[in-house]
Amino acid sequence: MSKKFDLNKHTARLLMREPFFAGISRRVDKTATSAIPTAGVRLNTATGYFEMLYNPEFFEKLTDVQKLGVLKHEFYHLIFQHVTDRLPVDGMSKIWNVATDLAINSHLIGELPDGGCIPSLKDTPFEHYPVGLSAEAYLKMLQEDEQFKKKPEDGDGEQGEGDGQGGGGLPDTMDDHSEWGDSAEGTDTGNIAKQRLKEILEQASKEANRSNNWGTVSSEVRKQIQKFLNPTIDWKKMLRYFIKTSRKANKRSTIRRLNKRYPRIHSGTKVTRVANIAISIDQSGSVSDVMLASFFNELNNLSKLATFTVVPFDTEVDESKVFVWKKGENRDWERVLCGGTCFNAPTKFVNERDFDGHIVLTDMYAPKPVPSKCQRMWITDENGKAHSYFDTKEIVVAIKTLE
Repeated sequence: MSKKFDLNKHTARLLMREPFFAGISRRVDKTATSAIPTAGVRLNTATGYFEMLYNPEFFEKLTDVQKLGVLKHEFYHLIFQHVTDRLPVDGMSKIWNVATDLAINSHLIGELPDGGCIPSLKDTPFEHYPVGLSAEAYLKMLQEDEQFKKKPEDGDGEQGEGDGQGGGGLPDTMDDHSEWGDSAEGTDTGNIAKQRLKEILEQASKEANRSNNWGTVSSEVRKQIQKFLNPTIDWKKMLRYFIKTSRKANKRSTIRRLNKRYPRIHSGTKVTRVANIAISIDQSGSVSDVMLASFFNELNNLSKLATFTVVPFDTEVDESKVFVWKKGENRDWERVLCGGTCFNAPTKFVNERDFDGHIVLTDMYAPKPVPSKCQRMWITDENGKAHSYFDTKEIVVAIKTLE
């Protein structure tokens, strides 16, 4: 029996001439599984990171060109936001799955294994479909295509799909799209997924620009990427999600609540959920008074949501200045330090205590810190986000500074 195929060992070689896709690949977890026949990309809601699932037996049979084509196909689903906010109003359906694959495979003609939905390919149902349209445009074409409209003789079988949008006789897509709905736009999960995707595409774009090589990414796709990166993300929703996902359950006994298993014999339990959040504020000399005032302004907004512990730092944490900012309080900004910057100092301070989440307010002008034991995110300004000293898979949010 041959050794199980490990895609992680091949991605660097396969993406050697594709810096942009290589940048995405490094930030997407890859997990082998026999639960799907080919491959699929999703947001892992347990970890909050994007993940590519792949069947080792499927990949092992592909040529290098096809392996690369499938990798790029999955990453294009992220690039075109099919996994996050571009989801159909009526829910996931086979006809939408085919439409998204047609949009992607327009860019991968000649690179995929047999069985993909490829526009303009002879002797296939899509040979008269033009190349280069959006998923929405292909969806409209599919809905109006007589060969895919459900016929009475189809009955309620699988061929007809029964989604009310056509779908009779549609071929299967090459990959798995079953878990896209878990990151729907407007939900807390969807908001965090959109921000994570933005971070991935920003870092991958930087790497492609530094090497002056975007590989096979067309100018039209690059325009779409920039259009996605430019809008401002609602960071307040992300903070709410961050606090929500950092909560721990506290249980205590109470005679006022019946025990469901032993009513009136044992006391019940009451569960309250609290998040113990640390907010580290960079007070180094490189952080201007305007930026510092902006940080405190945002903390006044954050205090409407939760109580948190403020940790001032430069190269060290001044523990005498650490304080609890209670929910609903308003405070004026103040500078208590003015040295260099070391992110290890607040990270170690938080790691040694029982915090559930860690938010760092900074200009990002210091080397990458040691790992955090709890969930961590970064808040900076646009300049700090664009010129960070280090790359990270953690969330980095840019706020507008006060005028």
